[in-house]
Amino acid sequence: MASVNRVILIGNVGRAPEIRYTQSGEPIANFSLATNEAWTDKSGQKQERTEWHRVEVFGKPAQVVRDYLTKGRQVYVEGSIRYDEWTDKEGNKRNTTKIHIGGPNSRLVLLGGPGGPRGEAGAKAPAKAGEGAGAAAPAEDFQVSDDDVPF
Repeated sequence: MASVNRVILIGNVGRAPEIRYTQSGEPIANFSLATNEAWTDKSGQKQERTEWHRVEVFGKPAQVVRDYLTKGRQVYVEGSIRYDEWTDKEGNKRNTTKIHIGGPNSRLVLLGGPGGPRGEAGAKAPAKAGEGAGAAAPAEDFQVSDDDVPF
């Protein structure tokens, strides 16, 4: 029987991405992503909750993160959830949950204009938005439109 490990998030980047490189020179990008939920509770008060997600991007999409992603930018990510466990310097077991973007079922799409989130004076997504590694490699003049977001 098959199984599915898929995460789809649309949110805003919480801080400038951190970029590091493997020994072979491939980029790995890490950034935090905030997703918001708003509702009205039973007493009529508006409530809001922000969830923070750690995102780790590998391969060609990491180059897009390095070149185009900035704090506050809205982004669509599609990947898988990963749980990492390690032992810290004091010998304590630690756990981290990450959204993994890399491989054939991953995708990263920049939303909004170059200066920030969607809604700024007709802003459109920039060229070279990138898609997950393993998918057909995007052409150098690859363009993203609103039709590329699946809703």
